[in-house]
Amino acid sequence: MSTIDIKRSHSLDHEHARQAAEALARDLSSHFDVHYEWDGDVMRFRRSGVKGQLDVTPDTLHIRLELGLMLRPFKSRIEGEVQRQMDDLTGSA
Repeated sequence: MSTIDIKRSHSLDHEHARQAAEALARDLSSHFDVHYEWDGDVMRFRRSGVKGQLDVTPDTLHIRLELGLMLRPFKSRIEGEVQRQMDDLTGSA
Protein backbone atom coordinates (compact mmCIF):
# COMPACT_ATOMS: atom_id res chain seq x y z
CA MET A 1 0.00 0.00 0.00
CA SER A 2 1.00 3.59 -0.64
CA THR A 3 0.49 5.98 2.28
CA ILE A 4 -0.39 9.66 2.50
CA ASP A 5 0.40 11.15 5.93
CA ILE A 6 -0.24 14.85 6.52
CA LYS A 7 -0.29 16.75 9.82
CA ARG A 8 -1.17 20.42 10.25
CA SER A 9 -1.14 22.51 13.42
CA HIS A 10 -4.18 24.65 14.13
CA SER A 11 -5.36 27.19 16.68
CA LEU A 12 -9.06 26.35 16.39
CA ASP A 13 -11.25 25.50 19.34
CA HIS A 14 -12.46 21.91 19.44
CA GLU A 15 -15.83 22.54 17.76
CA HIS A 16 -14.29 24.54 14.90
CA ALA A 17 -11.56 21.90 14.43
CA ARG A 18 -14.27 19.24 14.05
CA GLN A 19 -16.18 21.48 11.63
CA ALA A 20 -12.97 21.92 9.59
CA ALA A 21 -12.49 18.14 9.53
CA GLU A 22 -16.11 17.68 8.44
CA ALA A 23 -15.63 20.21 5.62
CA LEU A 24 -12.52 18.35 4.46
CA ALA A 25 -14.38 15.03 4.56
CA ARG A 26 -17.31 16.40 2.54
CA ASP A 27 -14.92 17.72 -0.09
CA LEU A 28 -12.98 14.46 -0.31
CA SER A 29 -16.27 12.60 -0.49
CA SER A 30 -17.45 14.68 -3.44
CA HIS A 31 -14.10 14.54 -5.31
CA PHE A 32 -13.11 10.93 -4.63
CA ASP A 33 -16.34 9.16 -3.56
CA VAL A 34 -14.95 8.51 -0.07
CA HIS A 35 -17.36 7.51 2.70
CA TYR A 36 -16.63 8.64 6.24
CA GLU A 37 -17.91 8.38 9.79
CA TRP A 38 -16.92 9.78 13.16
CA ASP A 39 -15.62 7.62 16.01
CA GLY A 40 -15.11 10.11 18.84
CA ASP A 41 -12.54 12.61 17.57
CA VAL A 42 -11.38 10.27 14.81
CA MET A 43 -12.97 10.37 11.38
CA ARG A 44 -12.59 7.12 9.47
CA PHE A 45 -12.55 7.08 5.65
CA ARG A 46 -13.23 4.14 3.39
CA ARG A 47 -13.92 3.32 -0.21
CA SER A 48 -12.73 0.65 -2.57
CA GLY A 49 -8.96 1.04 -2.77
CA VAL A 50 -8.50 3.54 0.06
CA LYS A 51 -8.90 3.65 3.81
CA GLY A 52 -7.69 6.05 6.45
CA GLN A 53 -8.47 8.35 9.28
CA LEU A 54 -8.34 11.97 10.35
CA ASP A 55 -7.47 12.62 13.99
CA VAL A 56 -8.66 15.88 15.54
CA THR A 57 -6.57 16.92 18.54
CA PRO A 58 -6.51 20.24 20.43
CA ASP A 59 -3.63 21.52 18.29
CA THR A 60 -3.40 19.33 15.16
CA LEU A 61 -5.34 17.75 12.32
CA HIS A 62 -3.61 14.56 11.21
CA ILE A 63 -4.77 12.55 8.22
CA ARG A 64 -3.44 9.17 7.14
CA LEU A 65 -4.68 7.45 3.99
CA GLU A 66 -3.62 4.09 2.60
CA LEU A 67 -4.07 3.77 -1.15
CA GLY A 68 -4.53 0.41 -2.80
CA LEU A 69 -2.87 -0.70 -6.00
CA MET A 70 -5.46 0.85 -8.32
CA LEU A 71 -5.20 4.33 -6.74
CA ARG A 72 -1.40 4.52 -6.49
CA PRO A 73 -1.11 6.28 -9.86
CA PHE A 74 -3.32 9.06 -8.44
CA LYS A 75 -1.35 9.48 -5.20
CA SER A 76 0.15 12.86 -6.10
CA ARG A 77 -3.24 14.26 -7.16
CA ILE A 78 -4.96 13.00 -4.01
CA GLU A 79 -2.10 14.13 -1.76
CA GLY A 80 -2.02 17.57 -3.39
CA GLU A 81 -5.76 18.03 -2.92
CA VAL A 82 -5.61 16.93 0.73
CA GLN A 83 -2.63 19.24 1.43
CA ARG A 84 -4.41 22.17 -0.18
CA GLN A 85 -7.58 21.54 1.82
CA MET A 86 -5.64 21.11 5.08
CA ASP A 87 -3.71 24.34 4.43
CA ASP A 88 -6.94 26.23 3.68
CA LEU A 89 -8.64 24.90 6.81
CA THR A 90 -5.76 25.60 9.17
CA GLY A 91 -4.49 28.82 7.61
CA SER A 92 -1.13 27.20 6.83
CA ALA A 93 -1.08 28.34 3.20
